[in-house]
Amino acid sequence: MMESQIFTPCQIGPMTLRNRSIRSAAFENMCYGNKPSQDLFDYHTSVAKGGIGMTTVAYAAVNRSGVSFDGQLYMREEIIPDLKKLTDAIHAEGAKASIQIGHCGNMTHFYTCKCMPVGASTGFNLYSPTFVRKLKEQEIYDLVKDFGKAVNLAREAGFDCVEVHAGHGYLISQFLSPYTNHRHDKFGGSLENRMRFMQLVMKEVMKEAKDDMAVVVKVNMYDGFKSGMQEEECIKVVQELERLGVHALVLTAGFVSKAPMVVMAGAMPLKTMAYYMNPWRFWWLKLGLKFVGRLMVPTVPYKDLYFLERAKRFRKAVKMPLIYVGGVCSKENMDEVLNEGFIAFQMARTLVNDTDFMNKIKEGTITKSECKHSNYCIGRMYTLEMKCHHCVENLPCKLQKEIDKLEAETARTNR
Repeated sequence: MMESQIFTPCQIGPMTLRNRSIRSAAFENMCYGNKPSQDLFDYHTSVAKGGIGMTTVAYAAVNRSGVSFDGQLYMREEIIPDLKKLTDAIHAEGAKASIQIGHCGNMTHFYTCKCMPVGASTGFNLYSPTFVRKLKEQEIYDLVKDFGKAVNLAREAGFDCVEVHAGHGYLISQFLSPYTNHRHDKFGGSLENRMRFMQLVMKEVMKEAKDDMAVVVKVNMYDGFKSGMQEEECIKVVQELERLGVHALVLTAGFVSKAPMVVMAGAMPLKTMAYYMNPWRFWWLKLGLKFVGRLMVPTVPYKDLYFLERAKRFRKAVKMPLIYVGGVCSKENMDEVLNEGFIAFQMARTLVNDTDFMNKIKEGTITKSECKHSNYCIGRMYTLEMKCHHCVENLPCKLQKEIDKLEAETARTNR
């Protein structure tokens, strides 16, 4: 039997983690008014105290136009002192601190980003709903510079690492995918052209990261639907990121606006999602969820390590460090991933359920997460802070029934 690598140090670029565990950049919705909050501080410091190797602050937009939620950061000098307090506290617990940077592209609304949403191409976003304007060429170059500025702000705030979001149908992914990129200039058409924006961003990020910041990229292995990116093209994207000198990749999949549950697996708790939504601002979405919810957000059956078989094919395609994400819920899962050659693993729902999870694994008091994958935390995170249902007092009866039903369905499919 191979000796467990879970609690051995690992190197990602200039950064050394105390163990192989990373809190993934799952959206917390705890940055009320687009600023760090006490809730954000308490959550990430709890995860650090709970034994994680590195915790990742989720989705900080590189500028105001890239914001998709009111509870989301965008990088600017004003928020640096509060972020520095957070990273200092994370470091005091022995963990490293990462921040995910990106731009949502067409996945927003005027009320949120305070401008007409922009994307790779002009179009209409049904989920907002809103019209979207194609980025002009000079605007693309300006955005590239914003990614570089975000890296320097992250350094100023004390982060050890930046994770660039190039997946899930956000802006870099919108340029990569033929589903959202219908341009006829040098940024559209062939895969070589569709990769151009990503290349410019990563060259700028690597330049500004210098030799003291680790750079990780979250990138799709497939978009999750017929007209999107498929595995063959995604392997070429990953190989290009290796050529560009990125320190590690997080292999993911799915498209928030088209195949959201590919990202997370399982069923979206539609009643929970609709219950917490503002009835005035999101009335059309609440109505849609009520009548055609399963068509809007189709279920993807959950199983532990649901991306592993595909990720192993990418492991063979490149030599660079790869970080596994997707259904890591037990010590057995962790060992399997590391034994397959992944340098580290990321988790989210497991650490929403219990921030002390890694300490308990190390102590041997548990071997598996108690999360049963009702996805309640995901259902509420579009409106309120991400939280497990067992932490919520006076949960409405109809939501508890939905949770029980979805947990039972997940248990049946994983027998």
